Amino acid sequence: MPEIAEVRTVANTLNKRIVGKRIERVDVIYKRIIEDDIEEFKSKVEGQYIKSVSNYGKYIFFVLGEYTILSHLRMEGKYFIKSADDKIEKHEHIVFHLDDGMTLRYHDTRKFGRMRVLKTDELYKSEELSKLGIEPDNKSLTKEYVYNEIHKKKKPIKALLLDQTIINGLGNIYTDEVLFAANIHPETLGSSVTLDECEKIVDACNRIITKATESGGTTIRSYTSSLGVYGSYQEFLMVHTKAKEKCKVCGSIIEKIRVGGRGTYFCPKCQIKK
Repeated sequence: MPEIAEVRTVANTLNKRIVGKRIERVDVIYKRIIEDDIEEFKSKVEGQYIKSVSNYGKYIFFVLGEYTILSHLRMEGKYFIKSADDKIEKHEHIVFHLDDGMTLRYHDTRKFGRMRVLKTDELYKSEELSKLGIEPDNKSLTKEYVYNEIHKKKKPIKALLLDQTIINGLGNIYTDEVLFAANIHPETLGSSVTLDECEKIVDACNRIITKATESGGTTIRSYTSSLGVYGSYQEFLMVHTKAKEKCKVCGSIIEKIRVGGRGTYFCPKCQIKK
């Protein structure tokens, strides 16, 4: 699943390639992707110019002026830019026809992605965005904020960092990496994490997400680019996908367990369980 660094890469790439183009027509091939009434969605989108493309956490914004398309890629959503003459492939579910003869196509093998149109000035009041926490590299993410959010909770810290209402944009990859950098075992309960450890979490979030964003995200089996931009942060991964390999810090063997139903990688020596 694409996380904040990958979603930013998609948004930044699209921002360079489709801003200023007019959406002539929208073909909705798989209707469940659109959470609005289909005709209402089309009426608000068709004929509009794309002003900007950006993101907030794992959500992509296509700003059209008064209205904005809110898109979430979920597990395997991708965007392609293709000529209007190109055949529509099996998993291309939404096709935006642009005024330059190109199309923006939403591709989703598992059909979990969703999009809808909202008034631009009401985006952050929406059900989706209003409940989200702070982005992991935002300066307002502090050790005190993290501590206050987790210190009364009897859930594993791995699950808490995946909770988008606490930190917005972390997923399985970067949560593993952050916990390794902070020397915290993923099964440690939130109530056992100290304020000093929260500071380590905040520092790791900032450093890792900043570097991952600069690297274009992480290209691994569960996420590959669809716009000709491939991330390279996989070269810097310390534990994620490294099961049975030696830890680069201490030489111990990286282990894989499941926490909250998610495959979780950690070093048993660098991340000792409390």
